Amino acid sequence: MNATVKKILIAVIILAALGFIFYPRFFSNNENEAPATENQSDKTNKKLPVSALVLQKGALNNTLRSTGSLLANESIELKAEVSGIVESIHFKEGQKVKKGQLLLTINDDEILAEIEKLKFTRKLNEDITDRQQKLLAKEAISKEEYETAMTTLNTTMADIKVREAQLNKHHIRAPFSGIIGLREISVGSSLNPGDRISNLYSIDPIKIDFSVPGKYISEVSAGDKISFSTDSYEETFNGEIYAIEPRIDPKTRSLRIRALCSNDENKLLPGQFAKINLTLSTYESALMIPTEAVIPELNGKKVFIYKNGVAEARNVQTGIRTADKVQVTEGLSAGDTVLTSGALQLKQGLPVNIQINSQP
Repeated sequence: MNATVKKILIAVIILAALGFIFYPRFFSNNENEAPATENQSDKTNKKLPVSALVLQKGALNNTLRSTGSLLANESIELKAEVSGIVESIHFKEGQKVKKGQLLLTINDDEILAEIEKLKFTRKLNEDITDRQQKLLAKEAISKEEYETAMTTLNTTMADIKVREAQLNKHHIRAPFSGIIGLREISVGSSLNPGDRISNLYSIDPIKIDFSVPGKYISEVSAGDKISFSTDSYEETFNGEIYAIEPRIDPKTRSLRIRALCSNDENKLLPGQFAKINLTLSTYESALMIPTEAVIPELNGKKVFIYKNGVAEARNVQTGIRTADKVQVTEGLSAGDTVLTSGALQLKQGLPVNIQINSQP
């Protein structure tokens, strides 16, 4: 073997030895660097994305919800008081009528004849009484005879008043202004006392009749405002309490209340169902958070806030609830950032990425 070949073999052996020594270290370093990069990426990805809300103070109405019915301000059934034949009808169904307006005439020929007869009798008795008075002045008759004549005259005059009162019952008039309903009679109908003619309603203003639990008796008074809606319209109507039943219903333990609402367009009708909101009190500086942000616990409630990049638990006390919010009375302050999503995943000290929402 010549010298050149020996040199080549020696070089190969040296390179192989160096590779055997350094290759494992290089491979090991590459493996160590890869996990380091991976761990750093995992750390970033572990931040939980959540929604958040910066608390602000605002007005809160403590509103009590109830249901009730609409009632006419005044309503009656028009009924006949005397027997007779319907002679004429002076109203149209569904029309507005004024107080005192003639609505119906029952045949009154017989009663008019009786009144006319009594008026002739009255004239005769007046003449007799005048003559008796002159004779008494001359002492031609006794005082007793004069008093008998006077009594007869007074009796006749009283009979006339009775017949005139009966005549008035033959002419049925509106006792108050309102809207008349559908009639139950026709011209020529034979009426008996108590027969229904129609209904009369006064519906402007209209009454709202509802009840609230008796425990609110100290928080409700005449003059309180209410708002309500019906199934017929999407708009909200406003009313004012004017009367409270001075008694708690022993069966329902509720307090009966009545309010009035203007109804000049006649949109509201008696018998309608009403959904009522009664504002008991108003808080000018209330803190409200979404109900899903509150986590119930065995000994209370808590929420998570965002502080220094991580979630921090806070024990809270709550107050009034609305449809989707709850008042926080203790545990939070204006300016706190409350986490409103991810309640089941949040833990004390968990890093989070927040997305701020506007005040609810």
